[in-house]
Amino acid sequence: MRRRSPRLALVGLVVAASAATGVTAPAAADRPQPVTPRAAGAGDAWSSTQAMERELVAADGSSTEISDPNTGKPWQVTVSADHTRNLRGRERVGITWSGAQPSGGRANDPFGPGGMNQEYPVVVLQCRGTGAEVRPETCWTSSFGQRSQVSKSASDATWTEDLYALASDTEKVTSSKGDVPGADACPTIDRTGLLYTRLVPFVSAKGQVFAACDAKTMPPEAAADAALPANEIAAYTDADGKGSVQFEVRTDVENESLGCSKSVACSIVVIPIVGISCEAGSTADERDLSVVEKSCRRTGQFAPGSSNVTNVGVDQAVSPMLWWAQSNWRNRFVIPVTFGDPPDTCDILDPRAPTGFYGSELLAQAALQWAPAYCLNKSRFKFQHNQMPDQAGFSLMSSGGGAAALVSSEYETEGDPVGYAPTALTGFGIGYIIDRPGNAGEYADLRLNARLLAKLLTQSYTGSSFGAGHPGMEHNPWAIMKDPEFVALNPGLSQEAQEAGAALLSLSNSSDVIRRLTDYIASDKAATDFVRGKPDPWGMRVNPSYRKIKLPRDEWPLLDGYVPKGGTDCKANNPSTYFNDLAAPVSTMRKIAEALLDAWPNVQTRCDTDLSVTPPIYKLGRTERQHYGDRFMLGIVSLGDAQRYGLRTAGLETRPGRYVIPSVDSLTAAVKLARPEGRRGPFEMDMAKLRKAGNAYPGTMVVYTAARLRNLTPEDAGKVAQFIRIATTEGQRAGSGNGELPGGFVPIRDTGATRALYTRAQRVARAIERQKVPAAAPAEAGPATVNPGTAAAAPAGEPVAAAPAAGPAAAAPGAVTMPPTHAVSSEWSGRLLPVLLLLGLVFTVVSAVSRVVQVRSRR
Repeated sequence: MRRRSPRLALVGLVVAASAATGVTAPAAADRPQPVTPRAAGAGDAWSSTQAMERELVAADGSSTEISDPNTGKPWQVTVSADHTRNLRGRERVGITWSGAQPSGGRANDPFGPGGMNQEYPVVVLQCRGTGAEVRPETCWTSSFGQRSQVSKSASDATWTEDLYALASDTEKVTSSKGDVPGADACPTIDRTGLLYTRLVPFVSAKGQVFAACDAKTMPPEAAADAALPANEIAAYTDADGKGSVQFEVRTDVENESLGCSKSVACSIVVIPIVGISCEAGSTADERDLSVVEKSCRRTGQFAPGSSNVTNVGVDQAVSPMLWWAQSNWRNRFVIPVTFGDPPDTCDILDPRAPTGFYGSELLAQAALQWAPAYCLNKSRFKFQHNQMPDQAGFSLMSSGGGAAALVSSEYETEGDPVGYAPTALTGFGIGYIIDRPGNAGEYADLRLNARLLAKLLTQSYTGSSFGAGHPGMEHNPWAIMKDPEFVALNPGLSQEAQEAGAALLSLSNSSDVIRRLTDYIASDKAATDFVRGKPDPWGMRVNPSYRKIKLPRDEWPLLDGYVPKGGTDCKANNPSTYFNDLAAPVSTMRKIAEALLDAWPNVQTRCDTDLSVTPPIYKLGRTERQHYGDRFMLGIVSLGDAQRYGLRTAGLETRPGRYVIPSVDSLTAAVKLARPEGRRGPFEMDMAKLRKAGNAYPGTMVVYTAARLRNLTPEDAGKVAQFIRIATTEGQRAGSGNGELPGGFVPIRDTGATRALYTRAQRVARAIERQKVPAAAPAEAGPATVNPGTAAAAPAGEPVAAAPAAGPAAAAPGAVTMPPTHAVSSEWSGRLLPVLLLLGLVFTVVSAVSRVVQVRSRR
């Protein structure tokens, strides 16, 4: 379906912005494997097995081994990582283990200091260095209490009895770096000889030593108000000896003190806690052992599988507090990891002006890996992906402001004809983070239907008592977790309402993703009936502000103007549109992904009061991060982001009772149903047909490179054609390296179900390069048909066939010849940034004004 593009209005904005900046405007469920887990190439995955046991030495020199009770032998612990190479900041690595001692006293929050009061956990840390270079001093913790024991009594000084510790490490006050800082630097250390202290300082990438004796002597990233939550974790091992975590790695961008980067080697260190091995006792009678000797020999207070809900103290000898003690450190697994090029690689290493491609955020993760393959190869141009709403990117391209647009729909143009080259097969998902009750871990099987999504988008949940007074919604549930329809699909979850459960974190601007999502809702009779005003079977009604809203649509408006009355003094003195504060959409799906990573809803209902001044100051703001064990949050994410950051995505209902998650199979099933429009247009994936098929994922989308077929400069025409050919050949090789296709995408190949996409891309590339399509093209004859073959997308990592030799324009990617290039790819590419910045500001203002007008019009 073709949509009108507001080309003239946008050109007017560009002209106005140009005048302001002095720049001249140019002339006119079934549950298959999740989608495309990144291909683990040779050496990418990692696994190792170690034997480990605990030893308690008696006064006569005999020893007792504490080992696996099932075998009577040492625990055989196997640790694996699903990928280790070319990682990016905040990417999550799947760590699994088996054969470990079951944990007891499960913590409510295993991250950072919250995980210390557990017994027999598996500690997972990020450390600088590899192999023998890794030391406790180069491992990151977000608090000093996780690495140092300061002024402890004898019962909490079990490291001094460690069988494997050096004699110098068992004295009352020590530091792993030698000299203990003086009282001026570390005033909390007892120096009277009564209490014990062991410091494990942190050494930064620049060599600075942080004593770690209190919060003031820790690196800046360990501050209580740090921008990011802790990534180190004391993870739980189940009764069967198995466990797993999604471990988030940080680069020097997120943690400068740790300093991991492409040039600074780092590791993920996994330490199964089996307990401190204790040196010979002072007496044969255990009743006469000293306090610290008895403490060392303790084996835990909590039964395997139990929880420590009240966070009471645990036996230190089997806790994660002493992960650095030699008895534990000697059992470490050191998993070397490498990092990919930072996002600013091309800006730093390639001084050439970039050629901008404008539009879809769906391509962001692929563009991150593709860009260095262009800028670091001097035979290619400097490719730059500039994210913006699809419609704005298309308008910029069609008006001559950019070489190409990246879109997922066809747009009308009143000027030059435009060709659409399929470039990536991906989509969007409903990302979520939901904890099961009773501290039982994350929920992994979320199911949603179109009516539930309609309820969320239309702000039909009341959120709390503040929203319950909304006219026409008095009997609606506060949040989705209390909705009987949701409970029936997802039994066993907590039904305690949270404001975050009343909203789907969405986009504040227009997007082809929003159109696709609302098309899914519009294709469902129960959902559309609800939007038109028919209550659901349990009596829930649509928010009157959204009744009969037109679907599908590119942008989701904030229409509700309800302002609650009463509440706290802060609320009364700071009235706001409550339902808009619940929805609080953001500008990019990347922000939504990060909010899910941090379990930090964007709900803007927190109300703080500053009583230090008269009169008091009241301020609304973002609610706090959710606590581990009580997390519940939903948001729209790209499949590329979901795969990069290890986010779960919900299964969406297709046929009644069937829920489909994004997978290689389900995206391939969707593209088999796609039908092309003309010879150079995009493919249409009819939502009704996708749902009828049952096995096709409704969130499937194709990203197209769209460019003019006339009046594009030969230089830019050649660059766009080169990009299409490279992106659809070597760019479809699954992997984590430069120029490869990351997880979250299904490779487009010249065989099987995606052959029609590949063929169309090559045809459009030739047409863009030649620039000979008539301005008023005649009706296209004989539209191409989608290959009816049933072969699924080729397995990740399979080599991609080279482009067919169809004349000089179809040369192999490595041998693409280009016309001579100038220092600037087009006269606009080097001067467009100020225009885009101002244009973005104008779009923001216009969007805000339109929302205000919509709200006021309903009052």
